[in-house]
Order: sequence, then structure tokens, then C-alpha cells
Amino acid sequence: MARDVKLLAAAGALAPRALEQVSILVLLLDDADREVRSIALQTVDRIPVEALTAFLARSDVPISVREFFADRGVFPDEIPTLSDDDPLIEAEQTEPVEEDGETGDVPHESMVHQIGKMGFADRLKAAVKGSREMRAILIRDPNKVIAASVLSSAKLTDAEVETFARMANVPEEVLRIIASNRAWIKNYGIVVGLTRNPKTPLGLSLNMLARLSDRDVSALSMDRNVPEALRKAARRKAAL
Repeated sequence: MARDVKLLAAAGALAPRALEQVSILVLLLDDADREVRSIALQTVDRIPVEALTAFLARSDVPISVREFFADRGVFPDEIPTLSDDDPLIEAEQTEPVEEDGETGDVPHESMVHQIGKMGFADRLKAAVKGSREMRAILIRDPNKVIAASVLSSAKLTDAEVETFARMANVPEEVLRIIASNRAWIKNYGIVVGLTRNPKTPLGLSLNMLARLSDRDVSALSMDRNVPEALRKAARRKAAL
């Protein structure tokens, strides 16, 4: 996740479902950013104990989450509760992810199948700490928190970001985060990818038009995959 997204998540402001909210908070407690860790801890401490013990009794809560709260002296209710989609506070365990990013020669189909069996917590961990192939799959995850989390991976390369910038099947939030990162938009290939991506918000594409070479402006003026307003702007620029 980008830092601003992390801060919102740490404060509980993203308000996803209870399991997703708690999984994100537990992950952010180990974030490298001190402020993110601090806000996440404050948010965890604000969760009402009654709501938390009832939540921990759910059958879909990963063992790792139960163990985390057990270390803090909070245990599940004796009577299991039904699944509830509401967040705990306002503002299924699978194969472990290899944190060194090494997955061997796992076929792409097998990787897709493996990720398809993962619950939210494991997909989130894979997005941040998994392999390059995992990131290529999870950047298209329908959950925008998972997809955005791929962009916070310490292993992410500019080449991957350039590929993501050209993909029309990623959540719009991914493209917004890429466009807002000053380091990434210094890469000309990323700027071109975003500008020619039909899913990039029009305002962002128009802002980046001035950075394109004459050759790329000319190509953009004839690209029927981008919005007509962007093609017209490119034609006007090409005519200057």
C-alpha cells in the first residue's frame, strides 16, 4: 500500500469487513513506518473487547490472528459466533507465502490456483512479501486493498510498475497510486504507460500529456483505445 493508504488503513478508515480489517491492522503493526505502526496499535487498542472476543470465535479467523491476540491476553468466546461482515471498529489459513520471493518453477496455472485458495490475510501477505509472479497476479485482485498492497512491496521493480501502468485490467486505485508517486513518474516508460492506458483517469492522462515526446503524442492522437478528449488534446499538441 502507498503510505497515505496505509495511514487510512491503520486508522481503520478503509472500513473493510471485520476479518480484512483485523488482518490489515495486524500486518501494519510490523510496518517499517513508525507512524503507521503507532496508529495501527492505537486502533487495535480501541477495538471493544466484547466485539473482539466474539470475532475471534469465528471459524474463519486464521490461527495466526488468534495467537496474536492471545499474546495480548484476549481469547475467543467459548460459543462460536456467526460470520459478520461489519468492521469491528469505525474511523482460512493456506500454505505459507515464501517471504524470500522464491517459488521455484511453479507453472502459472498452479500459482493462480494457489492464490485462488488463499484467504484475505494470506493474499495480503503474498502481495507484500511474495514473488514477482504473485505480484503480477495480485495486482489484478478485485479487492483494491490487496491490489494496492502490491505497490508497497520492497521487492517491486520499476519494470514491474511500468507493466502495471500499461494494464487495463487493474483497479483504478492502482493507477492513481502509481501516478502519485514522484519517483515512479520520473520513469518515462511509466508515464507513457499511464497516458496510453484507457483506464487511467482522464485528468491524470491530460496532466502527463505535456511530458510525452512528439512521437508518442502523435501515436496517442490516433489511439482509439483512449478517451476522445485525450486524443483531441494530443492532436492539438501535435499541431503546435
